[in-house]
Amino acid sequence: MEKRITNPWKWQDARNYVQAVEVKNVQSTLYVSGQTAIDDDGISSSSDMKTQITEALANLEKVILQADFEVKNIVRLNVYTTEHKELFKNFDVLQSWISEHGIQQTTTVMEVKTLFETLKVEFEATVVK
Repeated sequence: MEKRITNPWKWQDARNYVQAVEVKNVQSTLYVSGQTAIDDDGISSSSDMKTQITEALANLEKVILQADFEVKNIVRLNVYTTEHKELFKNFDVLQSWISEHGIQQTTTVMEVKTLFETLKVEFEATVVK
């Protein structure tokens, strides 16, 4: 698999994403459903945004690894949130996770009216190998 990043500007670097990712010679593509802060028993978290971000990312990572893919090969990460101000107050959690895994992904962040039950954030990913 080959990845080529396109960044016509530098400002996105501080926000931990890229403008475009071209992928060639892909063996396989994994489309991951939105992952949230739901525990192993299917109980939705009622925790604060920071905790929900951490739990949702752990669930995203778990799905990717169980599917035999690598987290570093996320090429698209969509973020849905019911509270954009709270999300951006805690955005360092997401940025640290991205940096820790060496991910170079395109990203879209969208505020939505509601998510399931008490959930505040959801991560949807496309991963390649």
